Amino acid sequence: MCQKAVGGPFAVLAAVDGPAVTWTRGTPARFRSSDSAERWFCSACGTPLAFADLEDGGIELTVGSLDAPAEAPPVSAAGMEAQLSWVDGVPGLPGRSTEATVASAGRRQPVSYQHPDHDTPEGWSAGASSTGSSPKRPASKS
Repeated sequence: MCQKAVGGPFAVLAAVDGPAVTWTRGTPARFRSSDSAERWFCSACGTPLAFADLEDGGIELTVGSLDAPAEAPPVSAAGMEAQLSWVDGVPGLPGRSTEATVASAGRRQPVSYQHPDHDTPEGWSAGASSTGSSPKRPASKS
């Protein structure tokens, strides 16, 4: 289910205390993906934002949607029965940046209409609909 929800080989999720999450604008759209869970996403750009467990109230944010995803490294893995056979080999593949890939194709660098990796003032727009939601990092608890 996670692979389909994020359109990738796996989802990287950070469990958070639901009340600690503050949305910077709007409220995420929700899709009831099973009898016990919802997937939350930005209705303006489609970015997957969270997995909500309807049975225990737990929320897991998609790490890639956070402003600072490097600050939320994985600590465990679940759903290993669905791991694709080629995933372990990905770090050993030849790699290059997106900029290099675009440049080698002779194309201009794209202008992103997704929410940037920082909070923006109300009414922010990069040229497309921008009324969607974006999660902020949860406040740390003392």
